[in-house]
Amino acid sequence: MKVSKRMKSIKEKVEAQKEYTLKEAIDKLKELSKVKFDETLDCAIRLGVDPRHADQMVRGTVSLPHGTGKDVKVLVIAKGSKAQEALDAGADYAGFEEYLEKIKEGWADVDVVIATPDSMAELGKLGKILGPKGLMPNPKSGTVTQDVAQAVKEVKAGKIEFRVDKAGIVHTPLGKISFDTDKLVDNARAFLNTIVKMKPASAKGQYIKSIYLSSTMGPGLKISKDEVAST
Repeated sequence: MKVSKRMKSIKEKVEAQKEYTLKEAIDKLKELSKVKFDETLDCAIRLGVDPRHADQMVRGTVSLPHGTGKDVKVLVIAKGSKAQEALDAGADYAGFEEYLEKIKEGWADVDVVIATPDSMAELGKLGKILGPKGLMPNPKSGTVTQDVAQAVKEVKAGKIEFRVDKAGIVHTPLGKISFDTDKLVDNARAFLNTIVKMKPASAKGQYIKSIYLSSTMGPGLKISKDEVAST
């Protein structure tokens, strides 16, 4: 397979076996970013858990101190005054029956769906549509709540949801590569600290197996385990 000049250049500038600090990795990815759009900084952590067991499912939320840099589209499924509260708090869309119908018809042009508890009986019927898209509200992630205004503000400010996949890996965006390095380090530490605190009691052996940072079009750089200890 032919390797592009850009990829050859990247390989020459990356030490394959090196373990980087968060700051070193972010600075290196910034240096290597030559594309014409603002890349996203991504983190992938391999965990020593078996997600097939419910008591080893690592899932939660974290509020990144400097946000993701993405304009998050939020839909709130709520009735009456709660829908207006959501709109006043910055939701892009809010309502009940009209949005249930739109979802049934295949519309899902949003990043996050928040719902009030009393709307879940109807919304739950759309699980086959929303579930595969990762949009079904869940009390554990704070997206099923009576305080829709606060939930909207948190999501808009940079609160993200994550969960371990079948391979035991958690993927999450940490911001845009154009952010100051210190801000990206802060976001990374907030995420890593949350993952460490969520270690299941039933997980045996090494919990954090590997950590990689990458940009949208850049290489994956291995992060030193010392960075986890220092979070």
